[in-house]
Amino acid sequence: MNVTKEITKIENSAVKLTATVAKEDVAAGYKTNLAKYAKNIQIPGFRKGHVPVSVLETKYGESLKAEILGDLIDQALNEIFSQEDVKDYRPLPYAQPRLEQDKLPEFDVTKDLVFTVVYDVFPNVEVKNFDGITIKEPQVTVGDTELNNELKAIQERNAVVIDKKDDDAVEKDNIVTIDYKELDDSGNAKPDSERQDFVFTVGSGQNIYKIDDDILGMKKGETKEITKTYAKDDENADLAGQTKKISVTVKQIKIRNLPALDDDLAQDVNEKYKTLDDLKKDISRNLELAKSRKLSELKSQSLLSQLVEKNPFDLPKSMVQAENDSRWNMIAQQFKTTPEQLDKMVASSGQSKDAMLKQWAGDTEKALKSRIIVDALLRANNISVTPEEIEEEYKKIANDSGITVEEVKDHYKDPRAKEYLIDDAKENKLYDQLYKKVKVQKGDKVSFEELFKLGQEN
Repeated sequence: MNVTKEITKIENSAVKLTATVAKEDVAAGYKTNLAKYAKNIQIPGFRKGHVPVSVLETKYGESLKAEILGDLIDQALNEIFSQEDVKDYRPLPYAQPRLEQDKLPEFDVTKDLVFTVVYDVFPNVEVKNFDGITIKEPQVTVGDTELNNELKAIQERNAVVIDKKDDDAVEKDNIVTIDYKELDDSGNAKPDSERQDFVFTVGSGQNIYKIDDDILGMKKGETKEITKTYAKDDENADLAGQTKKISVTVKQIKIRNLPALDDDLAQDVNEKYKTLDDLKKDISRNLELAKSRKLSELKSQSLLSQLVEKNPFDLPKSMVQAENDSRWNMIAQQFKTTPEQLDKMVASSGQSKDAMLKQWAGDTEKALKSRIIVDALLRANNISVTPEEIEEEYKKIANDSGITVEEVKDHYKDPRAKEYLIDDAKENKLYDQLYKKVKVQKGDKVSFEELFKLGQEN
């Protein structure tokens, strides 16, 4: 097919492609397709395959022309997109070319066929501006506090919950079971406010009315009326600035009987630990590893955020939509429902879909631009990894995880899993190069706990 093309870039990483199919090919294509239809169509009064072309044109002329026009356009586009000089202008897989203004071109077998389509392409990004980029690395120390917090968590996970004596009072950290209801001015229960057998840990604040301190000292079977006035800026809008009267009955009081921090506990956690010191050393190592990983994540987030700002480019609308659709499907899976049902749930709650997407999945455009910049830099810097470097990755993972190299290799024997490992190795190699082009300096001192709250807005 003799087809010429003209490609023009337009906004939001889209292009306009005008194609011209020579009239000889238009006529030949029309004739070929018409003969194909004549051979296969059945019309009363004619044997299959013996319908005269003139009869076919008279009966189905306009509809046939529309079908043949569509076939010719598809053939022309397939030929254009197969050409090497168009590789940077091929449509995204989820952005099929659409006729400009959704209008079919004129179809005349005596004339050239000229049509224009518009579609989205992958952004062509050149990352050149590294000026003024500064990365501040938080300063974090892992010490006895963090170790003791982990040991306490282990104790709580291995604790035995037992009932307190009937005449013992509620204390902080007790696990209580209560019935409660909100009362009106006449002392009657407000509709839909009653709850029975509600369980929470005193001091956790994990109850609607925040009555942790108010039930301290109560005993099993005791009922108490609590009047509370809540601050105007309370995080719960239903409580903010309100005065509530709540009736509470304590039904059960339990305590966690924590096991002693000794060799027996260490052995209960994992048979690989012979002593408590073995467990402590492993915890400290894992804390340092978690810190290192989080710092690496924050550094890369900071770098990419600044590169996105300093090297602006447009995203195709279809790419953003496809990413949002994918994220919406993942949120639906988390809620154990379908995307369609999630749409209805959000609509009925009065919350916007965009707000929920941002809350659960972060800034879509920023995340996409960061990924595209990484891909562009990987190509521009010809980043690759050797088999020897992957072997070193296996050893590092084995050391960090406390398992053998063979176990690591077995985990990555699936080709897709190994591809992820290779991609991570490439990105780490890229970041090592990029950090030499920017300023990395010490940031503020933060606690281990605070470290893991940083960067959550991304």
